Amino acid sequence: MKNFLFLLAVLPGSLLAQQLVLPDAPNWNRLDEGKALVFSLKISDNSEVVRYSLDGGTEFGMQMDSLGHFSWTPSYDIADRITREKEVNVIFQADLKGGARLRQPVKFTVVHVNRPPIADELPTFYVKQNAPNQYQIPAVYVHDPDGDPVIFRAHPAEMPEGAVLTSLGNLSWTPSRNQFNALKNNPLNITFSVEDQPDKAETIGHIRIAQTQLDLPPDLLLVPADSVLNIRENDVVSFKVYVADPNGDDNIEQVGFVSSDTKVPQTCMTQNSRVQGEFNWSPGYSFVEEVEKKKEVLLTFFVIDKSANRVQKKVRVVVNDTENVEEKDKQLYQKYFYSMAYTKNLIDLLDENNESLEKVYRKARKGKKNRTVLNASLGAVTGLSPLVLQPDPAKSVTVVGGTSVLTLNSLEAGQVVGKNVNEYQNKIKSNRDLRTQLQLKGNFFARKYSLKSGRRSTEFEYDRDDLSRMMNSDVVSTLEISAASRSLPTAKEIKKTFADFSEEP
Repeated sequence: MKNFLFLLAVLPGSLLAQQLVLPDAPNWNRLDEGKALVFSLKISDNSEVVRYSLDGGTEFGMQMDSLGHFSWTPSYDIADRITREKEVNVIFQADLKGGARLRQPVKFTVVHVNRPPIADELPTFYVKQNAPNQYQIPAVYVHDPDGDPVIFRAHPAEMPEGAVLTSLGNLSWTPSRNQFNALKNNPLNITFSVEDQPDKAETIGHIRIAQTQLDLPPDLLLVPADSVLNIRENDVVSFKVYVADPNGDDNIEQVGFVSSDTKVPQTCMTQNSRVQGEFNWSPGYSFVEEVEKKKEVLLTFFVIDKSANRVQKKVRVVVNDTENVEEKDKQLYQKYFYSMAYTKNLIDLLDENNESLEKVYRKARKGKKNRTVLNASLGAVTGLSPLVLQPDPAKSVTVVGGTSVLTLNSLEAGQVVGKNVNEYQNKIKSNRDLRTQLQLKGNFFARKYSLKSGRRSTEFEYDRDDLSRMMNSDVVSTLEISAASRSLPTAKEIKKTFADFSEEP
């Protein structure tokens, strides 16, 4: 039995059954989005119809003329991925001759149909050399007609080395020099896929990659990136200089620097390659005048390309006046050396003087002993033979008459020869005491100031003065010693006397 829907129409004077004839196919009123439905309304008894009409549905795009010709293609925005189906209710109506009217309600069910994303021709991705290039695939060119979320997938076989395409459609690439140069004659075309969610309908898209067509200025990078440096005169200012040109390294014309002070030579800049160089400069202790506390120098590094595009970076260097530690250490060592040298000379002179004093003293002691023996052999004599005293006739004693008694026991031998033995004993003692003190003091001084750090202390000058006072004491004057004409010893000779003496400055 056919699937007809019946509607009764009441005519004056009688009841007749009439009906609108609709499509009889199964589920004819269940439609997919985008699928057209076309049919024509009829009356079952072929009654004369004045006019067919449609109540509702026009807002969804349904159309029906007065002759009953119905057409509708449900748009893709009626249902969606969340509301998979949507019902649309309408009433078909037929106005019959004589004033009767037939009305038939119909419920349409519209089923959502997923459409794949759309990928139109994309703008060219222009890249710069040795610079991070970012390209976001525009949503106006790649999108989903149903409004579904989409993800992007790269085709690894077609991606250039180092390029990354994220699932959100962001393409990033830093082309190397060789990769960039290859783009000049052979722009890249990479393929990607875009899928909607959750149905995963896929569409293929393409991106063209080419060298930038803009005349861009070069890039300049200093490492470290400090713009202000505060240094001492003996410090070294050092920079690594890196340059790059977005239009290609062969577009770089010149790299260099300009200094506000002519004392900074151009030789401080070394160009290792077209894109890499070094700057090294040490002001030196004579850079800042003694009357100045500091001095400022402005260094301007620059790079120029063949189109005269110029990029520069400035570094302000503040050079502070600095004591020349190396020169000061040399001067302090000279003081250390001379103090030890003079001390050694004096010790050597004291050793020599001690030997001289010992010889004189021994000679005097020997003469005293002879005269004591002579005193025992004399009594009361009337004459003295010259041979009794000394073989020298000039030393003879002649006594004429009378009685002579000679007593030498109480006389010092030194007094006999014109010199005092006690005086020599005192000098020997003073000589030895001074020599011992100088050796001890010299050992202490040599050991304490053998290192540079020790000589830099304030105690160095005090101890040096103390050693100098000892070498110029009254004892030295009493001993009648002078080292003025004596040459300075070498460092090795000093070390023999003072084992802790440092031979290295």
